[in-house]
Amino acid sequence: MSNMSRWDPFGEMLTLREAMNSLFEDSYVSPRNGGRGQTLGMPLDVAETKDAFIVEASLPGVKPENLDITLQDNILTITGETRQEESTGEKPNYHRVERRYGRFSRAVSLPTQVQTDNVQASLNNGILRLEIPKAEAVKPRKITVNAGSGANQPIDVQAEQSQERGG
Repeated sequence: MSNMSRWDPFGEMLTLREAMNSLFEDSYVSPRNGGRGQTLGMPLDVAETKDAFIVEASLPGVKPENLDITLQDNILTITGETRQEESTGEKPNYHRVERRYGRFSRAVSLPTQVQTDNVQASLNNGILRLEIPKAEAVKPRKITVNAGSGANQPIDVQAEQSQERGG
């Protein structure tokens, strides 16, 4: 006995929509060039406190010696590589490989000037954490207003800031 089912044009359109979404995502949102040289992305969070930027990136299985972190012209670049463990003895016959291996890179532009010489980095449980202090010039300054005889004189904010820095 054969089963007959009625053709549903909207069911076909949903499949076409899914195919177009997949094509768009693969091409523009997270482009990959197949084969060797495949670049892997990494999810990361960038947060801001009054004194620093906090960057946390998920890097499971990455060793600190396989990471290269640079900070130049307010652009933070994290590059590295994950490698597949090579087994000794007989090579296994894989039925499925879903973990990604290869090089990855991510560059993020920070919104304000930072101190490149005081960055602290740690890698714990697959989470890379960077604490990047802001430059002194962009930190908020409190300006005090004098009352009394000097109240009509203008306040020179530049002079106060240079005195605070020791200049």
